[in-house]
Amino acid sequence: MPDERLDRLSRMYHPKKTTPAAIEFVDIAGLVRGASRGEGLGNKFLSHIREVDAIVHVVRCFEDDNIIHVEGSIDPLRDMETINLELIFADMDTVQKRGDKARKLIKTGEKKYIAEAELADRLMAHFEKGLPARSFEASEEERETLRQWFLLTTKPVIYALNIAEEDIAKAPHEIRDVPRVQEVAAQEGADTLLISAAIEQEIAAMPYEERMEFLQELGIGRSGLDRLVQHCYSLLGLISFLTAGEDECRAWTISRGTRAPQAAGKIHTDFEKGFIRAEIVPFDTLMELGSMAACREKGLVRSEGKDYVMQDGDVTLFRFNV
Repeated sequence: MPDERLDRLSRMYHPKKTTPAAIEFVDIAGLVRGASRGEGLGNKFLSHIREVDAIVHVVRCFEDDNIIHVEGSIDPLRDMETINLELIFADMDTVQKRGDKARKLIKTGEKKYIAEAELADRLMAHFEKGLPARSFEASEEERETLRQWFLLTTKPVIYALNIAEEDIAKAPHEIRDVPRVQEVAAQEGADTLLISAAIEQEIAAMPYEERMEFLQELGIGRSGLDRLVQHCYSLLGLISFLTAGEDECRAWTISRGTRAPQAAGKIHTDFEKGFIRAEIVPFDTLMELGSMAACREKGLVRSEGKDYVMQDGDVTLFRFNV
């Protein structure tokens, strides 16, 4: 996970080790029309998707006669629809089974089975319109039920629009197909990100300094991979708090809204069990004053208790006792 804050902390502390936050991408290939019925990799493809937290759908938005498309032509909206329909078909099968099971159990007299059967019927009608589960209107109680059904189309989606190298510096509305794709993505509540795989391949082979110079010349500042990682981090509702010292500077991944004791537990379970307090200084304040000692002198190191909600970029020292 690229994080300039961690780089600056490392330059300040010169630690023995620097450990960034991490996000794992799984390359899932092989989807073709009919995957929900077992075509191509079929069920194997769908089982891989069930295991991830979000979906990055790479959509081709460039022409190149040397690179064959499985459908024989370039049509990003068709490709998006193919994926979405296969995922919806798989979810329809799941929901149908859940609904049938609930209807059989209604005779037990438990009201929850009546509610589940009605929910399944409403969701099936939603799917029949070609819409994913993430756009389905449901109460919080129903949302909890849907979480237990592990539907594919509840997962958040980013469409990574793979554009031609010569289009990378253009505005999105100037690139063929991109405005239409962005419009459709917005309608289904998904994010979009422009990326050029050809440029990413070039960048990967360059030394760091040359890479930075190349990106500046292109006018994009950061690589597409860096932007994708940060976009996914945000999409999943993740933030980082930081720890710093001579032994290690590290970024720790937590969900937005995590309280201090649970954040401490990310480092070690004993930290959470014996949590006393968190000593926190915002990253920008630490950089401005130049050291933790200077922050203490100015009274800018806060002492936070068990109810404190961690913020992105908190430089933190946990006090605990076990």
